[in-house]
Amino acid sequence: MRHTEPVLAPGERPRLMAVHAHPDDESSKGAATAARYVDEGHDVVVVTCTGGERGSILNPAMERPDVLENLTDVRRAEMAEAARILGVQHIWLGFVDSGLPEGDPKPPLPEGCFALGDVEEQTAKLVAVIREFRPHVIVTYDENGGYPHPDHIRTHVISMAAWEAAGDPARFPWAGPPWQPLKLYYGHGFSKGRLEAFHHAFLDAGEESPYGEWLANWTADRPDPGTRVTTQVPCSDWFSRRDDALRAHATQIDPTSRFFFTPLEVQARVWPTEDYELVHSLVETTTPESDLFSGIPFERAEEQHGEQRRAG
Repeated sequence: MRHTEPVLAPGERPRLMAVHAHPDDESSKGAATAARYVDEGHDVVVVTCTGGERGSILNPAMERPDVLENLTDVRRAEMAEAARILGVQHIWLGFVDSGLPEGDPKPPLPEGCFALGDVEEQTAKLVAVIREFRPHVIVTYDENGGYPHPDHIRTHVISMAAWEAAGDPARFPWAGPPWQPLKLYYGHGFSKGRLEAFHHAFLDAGEESPYGEWLANWTADRPDPGTRVTTQVPCSDWFSRRDDALRAHATQIDPTSRFFFTPLEVQARVWPTEDYELVHSLVETTTPESDLFSGIPFERAEEQHGEQRRAG
């Protein structure tokens, strides 16, 4: 099925949904893109699958008894502040963080966690959100989860299942009228090429690179998501908003961490985009792209905006 007719009624705005595993993922993955689209008049919603209840405190300054005792509430407040900074709407899907098992062998996942839950039930909840918000574009994780956290992988699984089910009136009929999104992307933020570009920027400036060890440990068998990128969205003007949203997740983001190694002006010059892989499209588009909404016919909205400008 291909869409050739305009898809926006007068007064509607283009809509983007980003599906993430934990609070803070929305700020470390695609946040500048989200902020750009918000500022351009699009509706953007972040769906967070879990509450991050089993996340570690990664910022030493937040290792306090009051934080440890109320971590769930603290993370919810952090998420609310990050959403405010980015300007996005936010929805909790309501599942419980699985934690990241460590050790050899790894311990079993905790009972009742997201990664061990019923996929059909989880898909149904996401379908209900899709049918209510009616996104034209969905962004989620690839089959590796971006990194192999069980919640990230499960987020991929239910995102793909929901993409297939949301437009099918026979699936989950109680979840609202069917809605078929038009494009689905995987976000790819940590490509080898991007790290190499920043690494050489430091070396060319005569400075020690904080990325040397990271690149040295990038083994030949490690997948490089950069080889799969089809779409690079210019968004360097929103990098500072992204960083402010990251800092809002104070339990998870150490302000001295590698997220902030590279000065914003260097990032804007060396790698001014956030990068994505187009996985499904029901509209005609040509890659490489520079816009997640490329190919989606929004003429009706554009004509309406033009009439409003002329009337003004």
